[in-house]
Amino acid sequence: MKSIVGNNIVSIESNWKFSGSVAENFDEHVKLSVPYYNQGHDLICSLSDFFVNNGSHIYEIGCSTGTLLEKIHHRNHDMEKQIKITGIDIEQDMIFQAQKKCADFNNVNLICDDIINLELEKSDLIISYYSVQFINPRVRQLVIDKIYNSLNWGGAFIYFEKVRACDARFQDIISTLYMEYKLDRGYTPEEIISKQRSLKGVLEPFSTNGNLDLLKRAGFEDVTSVMKYLCFEGFLAIK
Repeated sequence: MKSIVGNNIVSIESNWKFSGSVAENFDEHVKLSVPYYNQGHDLICSLSDFFVNNGSHIYEIGCSTGTLLEKIHHRNHDMEKQIKITGIDIEQDMIFQAQKKCADFNNVNLICDDIINLELEKSDLIISYYSVQFINPRVRQLVIDKIYNSLNWGGAFIYFEKVRACDARFQDIISTLYMEYKLDRGYTPEEIISKQRSLKGVLEPFSTNGNLDLLKRAGFEDVTSVMKYLCFEGFLAIK
């Protein structure tokens, strides 16, 4: 059954997709739904200064509408720093939105494909901004391994995820506070419940420790948290 989840987005139970009305209204919806969404972008741009050099290749996995790609481009738009930026997304509708934003950027390449199918070139920075949580857990480690292997020594993986709490009591507290956060931003209880139902079996967050284990098994030894608010966390992993 179709239902409204807010911001003119229609979805179906257990069938959330990033196409159609989601792609068209994604920017407005995600800025309201994810705390400090724009500030996370700003932090990533600042972090990029430490890893992007002349000739660097940057990847964003799950680039959605290209908003962060656009910001990364402007951050590094320097005639003395020639860089290559590649955005990857599995949804053609998202790539279409990103193409409109990045049409004038000669150094931005967009690929519509599943990351598991791609061979990544050597790179200095790879970004995943709330994307890995939508990758099937059975291949999630393979994706993180691929990211590690693509990075040059000293390169970085910036990895933002929705995370589960370490036990049921904390999960209950955080889930309640996040629900109140969305209510305060104008979503109705019906829209919130519809969104939760649409994400069943689609969004599969790991705990903080679960994400750290993914990174460590891939080979990352130097990892720190760079941002945390309720069930949202950003990690910086350096090869």
